[in-house]
This record gives sequence, C-alpha cells and structure tokens, in this order.
Amino acid sequence: MLARTFGSCRVVFNDFVIERQRLYRAGLHKDVSFAETARLVTTLAKQTPERAWLGEVSAVPLQQAVDDASRAYRNFFDSHTGKRKGRRMGMPSRKRRSHRQSARFTANARFKVLDTNGSRWGKVRLPKIGDVRFARSRDLPSDPSSVTVVLEPDGTYWVSFVVDEPTREAVPAVKVAALDLGLTDLAAVVSINPETGETTREKIANPKHFRAAQRRLARQQRALSRKEKGSANRTKARIKVARTHRKVRDLRADHHHKLARRLVTNHDVLVLETLSLVGMGRTRLAKSVHDAGLGNLIRLITEKAENQGRTVLRIGQWEPTTQACSVCGTPGGKKPLSIREWTCGGCQARLDRDYNAAVNIMVAAGLAETLNACGPGARRTLACAVGDEAGTHRSEAAA
Repeated sequence: MLARTFGSCRVVFNDFVIERQRLYRAGLHKDVSFAETARLVTTLAKQTPERAWLGEVSAVPLQQAVDDASRAYRNFFDSHTGKRKGRRMGMPSRKRRSHRQSARFTANARFKVLDTNGSRWGKVRLPKIGDVRFARSRDLPSDPSSVTVVLEPDGTYWVSFVVDEPTREAVPAVKVAALDLGLTDLAAVVSINPETGETTREKIANPKHFRAAQRRLARQQRALSRKEKGSANRTKARIKVARTHRKVRDLRADHHHKLARRLVTNHDVLVLETLSLVGMGRTRLAKSVHDAGLGNLIRLITEKAENQGRTVLRIGQWEPTTQACSVCGTPGGKKPLSIREWTCGGCQARLDRDYNAAVNIMVAAGLAETLNACGPGARRTLACAVGDEAGTHRSEAAA
C-alpha cells in the first residue's frame, strides 16, 4: 500500500503539471484556476477507467501532491514577476520514477500516533495503510500536524512528524564572533567579549566526509557497473552505493548541526561573509565546495540564531577581507590559495590568512569599536600567525 501511495502521488503530480502546461501553451492558464485543475486530476480522474485505481489509496496524500505542484507553479510565476527574490525558477517538470519517494498525510487524514507506553518503538496508524511501526528516538513534544513517510534510495523508510516545539531558553552570552568560511579549514572563528576584553580564536577543521569515503564509493560504483541491468545483484550493488551516500550526508549534517549549535549558544552576535556558492560550485574546486556544505552550515547558523534570539550580520561578498591587513589596513593585493601566511608591507605584521580575514569581516560589519575597546593590540593578537600555530586546529586564548 505504501508503494501504491507513492506511485499515485507521482501520477497525480504529473497529471497536474501536464494539464497546466497544456493550458499555458493555449493561453488559458489565467482562466482556469488551480482548484479546477486539482479537481480534474483527483476527484474526476477517479471516475474514469484509466485512473479508477486512485480510489484505492488515501485522498489526502494525493491532495498534498497537487498542492506541491500548484505551489511550484506559483513560485515560478512569482519568480518571473519579481515577487519572489533570488534566482529565477523554471516551470515545474514531471516527476520520474525515482528510488526516493514520499507521501504526506495531514490532520485531515485523521492519522493517529498510538501510545507505546515509553517503548523505543512507536506506531502510527495511516488511512488505508494500517499501523506503521517506527523506531522512536525521542517523545513527540506535541501532537503532530502532519506525518510524511519517506523511502530513501538505500531502501530505508523514514517517518517524519511536524510538531510545535517550545522555544529553547537562550543561554546568556555577550561575546561577538566573526567567521571566515573556507575549504582548507571549514571556519576560522575570532571572538571578543566586550565586557572583559578577552579575545579567543579557533580554527575548525574541515572533516571532508565525501573525500574520506571516495575510495570506498569508487570501488562500489565499479562493482555496480559490472552487474547486469535488471538483476538482483545489481539492485544489491545499487543499495550499497546509496547507503554510502546517505552515511556521508548524515555525517555532514550531524557535524553542521553540532557546530552551528555551539556557535549560536556561545555568542550573542555572529558575523558571516556573503559567499557566491553557485559560482564557487562551477570552479575546479566544485567537489570540495559541495563536500564542505557551506550553504547548509550558513542556513543552520541563521535558523538556530533566530530561534534563540541571537543576531546574525552579513557583509558583502566584495569586501577585500583576504587582501587587506586587519592591523593597519594596508592593502596587500590578491593572493593565491596556496599562501596561508603573509607579511604586511605597512606594519610588518606576520598575518594568518584565515584569522586576518575573520577580523576584517568583523571590522566590515561595524564592530571595529568593539575591537578597539579591547585594547590597541586586539587586532594584532587575533590576526597574526604565532610561532608554529599555522595549520593547527586547536582553540587558544589570545587575551
């Protein structure tokens, strides 16, 4: 029944897209509403012999699939009329058969989460499917408003609940921090406590999860290419490849969540540099850029900061944070990525590339007075390369 539900949602989605494309080409898309098209591909389609089997599954996931398609069309029109910011979105396309499928049940479906008396196993009763048992990692903080069943490419099923969770009480923090995100090190963090004048800095190593699994993944993909198409052995080999990709994804997400939570908890103000991630993904460093997942890390920091009442500031991407000396402001020109340390021609300070950029990010955000209040040597202490410290990833107090 889950397989039937997944397939029915895909068919309804595609029928909606095909009908809207037909109306768009005929110039009738403004005369026929989305609601009329939704009724055509769901309620009326069930009355035809070709789509009579749509009545065998719950109607709520079909309605949600239609809502997803209509939302995609609204985003398409809003993007081209200027109502939606960001990159222009294309017209929705039909879904192909994929190894990743999902179906969403809202409160209208009257699903029910059954009481399991504190057991690590839970059950959710879905209409026309029955009881679905799932491993419960923690208790639900409130009654869920919707539940989504997801089938991953490696054959794993997930049950995702949408719940209202009470806002966490923010731990008092007065420190401000600036982050320079990169590929050699995932982030260089410089922070200052304006009340005590204490300054700290830290380099967070880039785990490079995909690089670590690349040899194993290449071996599995070679084995997959040797299997006969349509055979059971090919299915087993495909699942192994999908499982490796999922592990890499989960490791990256876990690291980003923990790092974002730590930064947001310990700092009241965080300053980030605006990055052109799309442009970076088109360079020869594209694999490393995607492996680092900088966009996801920025999103998590922003979301967790908003949840805890912290402030996140962003500076423009054209600020010369790497070129200028953060101690005296002397421009040093562009530098290749191989240069990790350089000497300022104005003040003769030996600067660490990442720490210097992080201090410049803080200055560009208008927090220069905070740096000056900590003493005249605050910038020099934070930005300079000290002894054999270059290349290490430990935290240090630089008071």
